[in-house]
Amino acid sequence: MIVGVDVGTTAVRAVAFALDGTARHVATREYPLLEPMPGWQVQEPDVLMAATVAAMSACVAGTAGAEVVALALSSARYGLIGLDAAMAPVTPLLTRRDARSSEAARELRSSGQSRELHRLTGTPVHPMNPLCKLLWFARHEPYLCTATRWWIGLKDYVVHRLTGMLVTELSSASGTGMFDVHRRLWSPAVLDLAGVSESQLPPVLPTTAVLRLSPAAGRAVGLPSGTPVVVGAGDGPLRSLGAAAIDPTVGGLMLGATAALRTVVGAPLTDPAETFSCGALTDDAWVVGGALSNGGNVVRWAGRVLGDDRAAPALLDLAERIAPGSDGLVMLPYLRADEAPPQGCAPPGAFLGLRSEHSRGHLVRAAVEGVCLQLAGVRDRLAELTPIDSVRLTGGAFGSPLWREVMAAVLDCPVRVAGVADHVTLGAATLGLFAIGHTADLQEAVTQLDPKVAGGEPVAVDPALAAAYRGLRTRLPALLTVAGRLGEILDASADLSAPARP
Repeated sequence: MIVGVDVGTTAVRAVAFALDGTARHVATREYPLLEPMPGWQVQEPDVLMAATVAAMSACVAGTAGAEVVALALSSARYGLIGLDAAMAPVTPLLTRRDARSSEAARELRSSGQSRELHRLTGTPVHPMNPLCKLLWFARHEPYLCTATRWWIGLKDYVVHRLTGMLVTELSSASGTGMFDVHRRLWSPAVLDLAGVSESQLPPVLPTTAVLRLSPAAGRAVGLPSGTPVVVGAGDGPLRSLGAAAIDPTVGGLMLGATAALRTVVGAPLTDPAETFSCGALTDDAWVVGGALSNGGNVVRWAGRVLGDDRAAPALLDLAERIAPGSDGLVMLPYLRADEAPPQGCAPPGAFLGLRSEHSRGHLVRAAVEGVCLQLAGVRDRLAELTPIDSVRLTGGAFGSPLWREVMAAVLDCPVRVAGVADHVTLGAATLGLFAIGHTADLQEAVTQLDPKVAGGEPVAVDPALAAAYRGLRTRLPALLTVAGRLGEILDASADLSAPARP
């Protein structure tokens, strides 16, 4: 078996896959996401690491003594941890959701520096970026910067604790906002901007690099010392691999609490609108696309604010009874600032066209339609950079017939639901199998570990429904403009000291 390990934002998931695709064993451990101040989203590295070891140990125990040929790692990208010279954390893990560096990001965008930074690094300027987080530390906690010997990411910390090696890899490095993705080097100019030196950052390995499990980690996990550890990649690129969405003309669309749409290209690719990120899967496979903060969580939010404590499936049942288009009700689902919103801006969320005849079901259906319209907009902008002929759907939300039907109709192209779970860990295990030489091809490797993944259930596109949504999409830019202007007015009203606007 090979064990894929994904260290996420709120939980770690370890899955052991039989090399012939006949079985898998799963173990999950959760950990808290802390908010010590508004907008701060952090975790304690040692708590996270203890959960990771516990999940791996439980997973290995579940294999009933089968040979584990390798561990292969995945993690959420964009995290930042400071270490002292003894490799002890001097900061918590600042997760991708940590927004304390919003001001630094705004300044880089308003100064015009963001365009060149995006072109160079493949990463849009955003509070999630380690670059912006480092600018915040330099401004607000300079004393801590002087005590910090190393600045590393989440997976770098996990790799160090498992192998004793302090390294990063191409996928994680390409998400820092400080790595020149064209020259495959830390950028001296960006490091100077961030106020750090290259000697404070880990060396960058290929995502297929193989290290060895240390004796102490082996005892804790229940594996022999020296077991291969494949450093792996970030969760976004590996999700595309685990869904078998690695053909350049195929889009991989994930919809859980959040959402993302990505495709694979052969070399780093950036967009003029500065909205898409581009991260490595391997040296010659790069995953480009946009992640959205507003996905299935919008339905749960609607139920909560409507005083309906039913689970999402019951809310979606209400929405299924409503006609497509929600009888003129449109939701702009921007409840949280997005990483890849239309036109590179994030207007406030809104229900537009609300009337007394609209029911709870209307509001829920409008939420579903709003998220799907948003994702279709991402697909359209992505298709301007590279052709996308079909889309593979992944994520728990697509267990709902309504989500599948609306998404397929809004996209209006060939769509399949990838028929497997554990896409990220499957992607990690696939990359691991490739890295240790058990297969010469990534597509072959993912099919070997899960024979069903290459197929997937096709979703029929209702022509009448597609036409109705096509009409709604033509009106969406005007609605976004109105919402953006309304947001400006509301911002001015919230600040009594702000000058009146015409």
